[in-house]
Amino acid sequence: MSADQTNNDRREPLRVLYNASMPGVVKNAIDWVSRARPQPFNERHGLLMSASPSMVGGNRGLWALRVPLEHLGARIYPDMFSLAQAHTAFADDGALADERLQGRFDDTIAGFLDLVEASTHYPCVKRAWVEFLGERPDPAVDRVDT
Repeated sequence: MSADQTNNDRREPLRVLYNASMPGVVKNAIDWVSRARPQPFNERHGLLMSASPSMVGGNRGLWALRVPLEHLGARIYPDMFSLAQAHTAFADDGALADERLQGRFDDTIAGFLDLVEASTHYPCVKRAWVEFLGERPDPAVDRVDT
């Protein structure tokens, strides 16, 4: 998993919600990868999304997944997308049946891709991203190896 994170720009992880959190196997994998140097999650962009037949749509699991990834230096997009009642949410053509929800999904994806594109081509975005999160870069206390 560490080599996969280091050698690729794109990830498409599939995570299962387990009692309003991530499964222990997923947390264990993140913990083992956290020992790798250089840190493979550092400065990697991520967008967290979920779909579930429940009314919450897997949102609680996304929050549990977000914490360790951000701690390891991943740049997790501020907006997350959770699809509640996923088993009834799609129209026959594969799009979301609710037009407002489809619009929000499209806007979330577009915003994430714009941010990744900007950070790839404009290095000043890194500083702005850290400051957006309310943190000040300080090598003396940074927990992420670069």
